[in-house]
Amino acid sequence: MSRYVLPVSVFGTVVGAAVLLKSHVTGGRCPSNATIAGKTVVITGANKGIGKETAQELAKRGGRVIMGCRDMEKCEAAAKEIRGKTLNPHVYACRLDLASMKSIQEFAEKIKREEQRVDVLINNAGVMRCPAWKTEDGFDMQFGVNHLGHFLLTNLLLEKLKESAPSRVINLASLAHIVGKMDFEDLNWEKKKFDTKQAYCQSKLANVLFTRELAKRLQGTGVTVNAVHPGVVATELGRHTGLHQSQFSSSVLSPFFSLLVKSPELGAQPSVYLAVSEEMEGVTGRYYDVMTEKEPAPQALDEEAAHRLWEVSSRLVGLEETGQSGKSNPPAGGEHEAAQTDPAQTHGQSPGPAVSAVGL
Repeated sequence: MSRYVLPVSVFGTVVGAAVLLKSHVTGGRCPSNATIAGKTVVITGANKGIGKETAQELAKRGGRVIMGCRDMEKCEAAAKEIRGKTLNPHVYACRLDLASMKSIQEFAEKIKREEQRVDVLINNAGVMRCPAWKTEDGFDMQFGVNHLGHFLLTNLLLEKLKESAPSRVINLASLAHIVGKMDFEDLNWEKKKFDTKQAYCQSKLANVLFTRELAKRLQGTGVTVNAVHPGVVATELGRHTGLHQSQFSSSVLSPFFSLLVKSPELGAQPSVYLAVSEEMEGVTGRYYDVMTEKEPAPQALDEEAAHRLWEVSSRLVGLEETGQSGKSNPPAGGEHEAAQTDPAQTHGQSPGPAVSAVGL
């Protein structure tokens, strides 16, 4: 009997360590029990994954939830499901394609026209390591959707956010920003060989720089803005990475990788925490790794780069800068004329879930 004691002890230790490791990495659930009855939340990319779970949790807490999605059929289905699960009738689907400046403008106008207030804006949608696709307006897909689309949307809703203050903006970033570099001479990969990994990392660095610059510009308005890395989450975001497509990675690496991966429900908790927690009142310009404040990479602290990115982004999306302007003109043509891309392809509608590498 004694010969089994050591193996069983080792096995128990390994399993226990794995459970503790996963608990530590996932960060657990939002510790706040705050409700948000009477508040309006706008969430992009909310028909699946982290966005859908965030919408459901905030609906459960009594919020009026506007889900901005490109695929209206899926969005309507998700909204209906959330209404049924939470018994909150105030969950709505609204078309928003972040790869289209026109769609973003139409969405923002609808929000400003129909909603009395916007208390929380969660810039959740994203695309990761896709091929060298272009947005409707000719921008690199990852830079265009992950940064420029949310940059424009946030600016167009700023007045509504100010009117609703205290209000919050939450930008979903990634640990990948630490290896990101802003190439201001070729942000849209028109001059150099396309590198999808670097394109993603650049877009995530842009998220953090945008957060810090916006926080500075919103001082004294009652609107706070923070960025968050949600962790490594099992969603479809990572479908273009090729992860686990080989027999080796599926059979050998998957068990180990699963120790570090969390469900979309847990992946939503950092966004929920930043949206509702009493501790976050008045906190702005910060970067969170799950639910813990961390200092971002040195290049994300570059104030000159943040200011330059703001100016370049404003020009690319056609914003008229009049203080904190919310007006927008169509993007300039020329090198950024729209590329003809299949709308279904621009966001890579390939079947089957994959592990998101947002934490890699």
